[in-house]
Amino acid sequence: MLTDALEGGSGVVVDSTPFHPLDHTWPDQPADTGLLIDGERVLPVVGCLTGAVEHGGGPLYVGEAIPVRRGSAGWHWLAVHVVEEAPPAEGARVTLRVDAERRAALSAGHTGCHLAALALNEALSGRWRKEIGTDALGRPDFDQAAIASSRIRPFGSVDVYRLGKSLRKKGFTTDGLAGELPELAARVTARLAAWTAADAKVWIDVPGPELTARRTWHCALPEGEASIPCGGTHLASTGPLAVASVALALDAAGGELTMTTTVAG
Repeated sequence: MLTDALEGGSGVVVDSTPFHPLDHTWPDQPADTGLLIDGERVLPVVGCLTGAVEHGGGPLYVGEAIPVRRGSAGWHWLAVHVVEEAPPAEGARVTLRVDAERRAALSAGHTGCHLAALALNEALSGRWRKEIGTDALGRPDFDQAAIASSRIRPFGSVDVYRLGKSLRKKGFTTDGLAGELPELAARVTARLAAWTAADAKVWIDVPGPELTARRTWHCALPEGEASIPCGGTHLASTGPLAVASVALALDAAGGELTMTTTVAG
């Protein structure tokens, strides 16, 4: 174990961890929180960040201060646990415990987010005038083509899509979209209801133990196996979501579509 000073606290790095760190390059899922136990001391872990250090030694870079691209050769990628109290001594043996209730709520939100994206692709499939890449279920991948940001929250998510010139050049039409939003949201919600009722198995393909390993989310839906590259945490099946719904909204200029997904774990 080693420690490093951070703004507002200290960063603790250990040999192995159950914590999910915030990915500074695509900060969709918040970091895990929990506890660090150092003998009789119990320290709250208020966050977990992505860090990197060059092979052979050197300073620990954290988050947006990392000077190289994620996964660059010659660098170790690490989970940095943030504590506000005095950290353990370097080399100490500690125990880490994730806030399981919060993790489960975020996992539900992330699984619901992926399902909603696939359902939205289906609902918008008739708005494409040109062929584009498809998702794992064979539908035009609006989510991949238009996503601007995705933020996972407990039992939900907020996804923002850009509907600008580049998307229209790819063949997507926005004519009459504003008036169709209630119907589209109802169709997406109905598809989510069918998928949660199916209690479809969910799993993550992890090709290696390193933090930068390219992980993939899979779900055995009735229509076929869906897959999306993802480094977040998820439920083991769709059944525990129980209830899922979405709301769709356009900004005043009509250039951004926001999908808010809510699930019940």
